Amino acid sequence: MSISSSIRNSLVPIHKAGYPFIAIGLAATVGLSLVSVSLAWIAAIVTVWAGYFFRNPPRTTPVEDGIVVAPAEGHISMIAEVLPPRELNLPPEPMLRVSVFMSIFDCHVNRTPVSGRIKTIAYTPGRFFSADLDKASDHNERNALAIETPYGLVVFVQIAGLIARRIEHWVAEGDRLEVGDRFGLIRFGSRIDVYLPLGTPLCVTVGQTAIVGETVLARLTEGKSTRRYKTS
Repeated sequence: MSISSSIRNSLVPIHKAGYPFIAIGLAATVGLSLVSVSLAWIAAIVTVWAGYFFRNPPRTTPVEDGIVVAPAEGHISMIAEVLPPRELNLPPEPMLRVSVFMSIFDCHVNRTPVSGRIKTIAYTPGRFFSADLDKASDHNERNALAIETPYGLVVFVQIAGLIARRIEHWVAEGDRLEVGDRFGLIRFGSRIDVYLPLGTPLCVTVGQTAIVGETVLARLTEGKSTRRYKTS
């Protein structure tokens, strides 16, 4: 293996959504170097952080019938029985909600928690309360996706946070998704709520750290299945 190949393999990929921010940072670094070395260093540090924020590392996702993996990287901030998001027009029956809070230092590329077909996508404008607050689920800007699975409907919601001002998704209603597929991104600092059928056995607790696409949040079935893994 050549030195260049070794370097490429050791570097974490950066999502293309971060390219404009890195380009602006590099331009600012060059421009400020003509004025002040100190300011140029600050711009360079911000540029490096932008590359770090938009990192898009491969993950090894377990592939198992009925599995639910973390759609975001961060810590499990809340687990509660609540009504599903009203914008999806679902029956007013409680569901089990698992919330994953992302700080500005976590990987922000979001991955699909389950395999299935997207039934509904609903964007709702709103406020920008801190994403670790319970009221953020109802009042913040958000993007809700309902996906049909053989075990019932699963909902996951991208929620903007205190400094997050942009929610992105790259999927459409009717798309078939596999567990662990990349589907969106939120910048900067935010949260994802996963709504599961009431009574779903959970595999995590509040305060636990979740790795996007790898940590198993729950299992929608207790039936026997053969676990496999995919890396993407």
